[in-house]
Amino acid sequence: MNTTLPRRGFGRLLGLGALALLAGLPQAAWSQAYPNRPIRLVVPFTPGGSTDILARAIGQELGKAWNATVVIDNVPGAGGAIGAEKVARAAPDGYTLLMGHIGTLAVNPSLYPKLPYSPLKDFTPVAWVANVPNVLVLHPSTPASTMKDFVAYAKANPGRLNYGSGGNGSAANLATEYLKLRASISLVHIPYRGTAPAVTDLVAGQTQVLFTGVPAVIGQVRSGQLKALAVSGKQRVEALPEVPTVNEALGLKDFEADQWYGVVAPTGTPADTVAKLNQAINAALNSAELRKRLNAEGAVANPTSPEAFGKYIAAEIERWRPVITSGRVKAD
Repeated sequence: MNTTLPRRGFGRLLGLGALALLAGLPQAAWSQAYPNRPIRLVVPFTPGGSTDILARAIGQELGKAWNATVVIDNVPGAGGAIGAEKVARAAPDGYTLLMGHIGTLAVNPSLYPKLPYSPLKDFTPVAWVANVPNVLVLHPSTPASTMKDFVAYAKANPGRLNYGSGGNGSAANLATEYLKLRASISLVHIPYRGTAPAVTDLVAGQTQVLFTGVPAVIGQVRSGQLKALAVSGKQRVEALPEVPTVNEALGLKDFEADQWYGVVAPTGTPADTVAKLNQAINAALNSAELRKRLNAEGAVANPTSPEAFGKYIAAEIERWRPVITSGRVKAD
């Protein structure tokens, strides 16, 4: 009897045998090669903003650490919801990630009645990248040199001070509404199409107040075009060491209104892949070079575990919901 198999049949059996062997391997064996193709890091905003800058910094560090390609994909629209939804619907294999921030992960659930994704159900937290404290700045003509002066003037002149922001629902809008709520003051909101025009009009004296990320106004503060009264975090900012926190200046316990950024992946991404990403991102954030770069811009690296980042996202959703409701904040 001839037991020689046709060449095609033998190849097929060999292929099936190899697949069976691979199928029996533990999951860790599949992910040891991660990453073996380009990683797409989605930025749900236009290039040039803080989210984009941080994503490119992290992408560059991952690329160097793994000798891999990390593609930054800007997908703007709907307050970050379009880009976030794309990642939420992507294959959970670690090759499509989102550089999320306070808006996409904590504010949008209360801002958009029909948000096409759930930050808690559709994403797996990967790494908390950084916090960017806001700084309250005034036009020099505004009669206040300290936070106590500012609050006293605002209370004595309700509705006379205009504050700018990058738009309805922006981080600056929410930070100021939170300050209004906690300090019991009245300010008039002037929304702009982005932070840059809001800064331009403040410098020109068209508005009087802006509570926005340190990187956006640090140049104008240093040049004397704007005066800085307080920062929004729990600690002072290395880039502006002489500026107190809101808590220091006003005694508002636990006041915090920082912008924050972090990487998330689609739910179902393998745990070992998430762990590998978290370790690599944390290593980059702990490097002296990246920390120095972030500190110079007023950002604070925040390496931590995926679990801690997930708890923070959930807490932030609950914290900002009453601010949005009480301030009647609406999306553009």
